[in-house]
Amino acid sequence: MNLPNIIRPEHTFIGVSAPTKWRALQLIADKAAKAFSADGQAILKALEEREKLGSTGIGNGIAIPHAAIDGMSSPRGLLLRFAQPLDFEAIDDIPTDIAFVLLFGENNRGEYLNVLSAIARRLQSDGTLAAMRKARTVDEFYSDFIADSRV
Repeated sequence: MNLPNIIRPEHTFIGVSAPTKWRALQLIADKAAKAFSADGQAILKALEEREKLGSTGIGNGIAIPHAAIDGMSSPRGLLLRFAQPLDFEAIDDIPTDIAFVLLFGENNRGEYLNVLSAIARRLQSDGTLAAMRKARTVDEFYSDFIADSRV
């Protein structure tokens, strides 16, 4: 799985401020619309619909919002660290501070499941998470995720 092809350094953000999960989804949709030249309202609607099916907060302070978007030819992602952890309604009730957003086309459903699995494994590594949470710059944050750094 070549995650750098799915999420690029310029699609990585730290210090994102959002008071609620729903406001975070709005900010994510705005950032994704700019990053991928896509319809922000369509992205927001798809993310909200997916979230209504069940929280994408997977626990340990991590969320992986994801949705199918018309016109996406391959899976693409954003990586974010929130300025303050927020309630993403994760199963463990730990507030979310890191989110990986995955958008994919209807034709990529099989591929996106592999990407979700790779992301979940990477983000559940304590060493990677500790490094990402300590990162002071976007470059460090991205590198810690991609390199699977250990501290």
